[in-house]
Amino acid sequence: MKTQILKTQGEIEAAVCEGISRFEQEYMGRGPKHISSHLLGDLLVVRLQGVLTSAEQHLVTTLPPEKGRDLLKQVRTQLIETARQKLDAMIQSIVGVKSLSLHHDISTVTGEEVVIFTLSEVPHYREAKKR
Repeated sequence: MKTQILKTQGEIEAAVCEGISRFEQEYMGRGPKHISSHLLGDLLVVRLQGVLTSAEQHLVTTLPPEKGRDLLKQVRTQLIETARQKLDAMIQSIVGVKSLSLHHDISTVTGEEVVIFTLSEVPHYREAKKR
């Protein structure tokens, strides 16, 4: 039987960033300019900056503010929900525990997107070696 070597918290967070970036590239047509993830107990918070496509930016600036914002949020939420199983499977394979829920929001003003995964339990990881 093969023993699995636990990742550090930093390795898990980096792998989540890589996976979510790849997802954004494939599903949304472009990746974020900057991404970070933070494992906080049984919560996994992913913050993406610079995610709006040129078409989305144009939509938001040409329609009345609340209409453009609402339309963009609806489309993004629908895309996330459609790909939910793929996201959950990716998170489980990286973190090692099941995702129970996903919360998502995007700002049309800053182009920042936040995805929060509630995990079934606190993931196990090894402590990073002190330098």
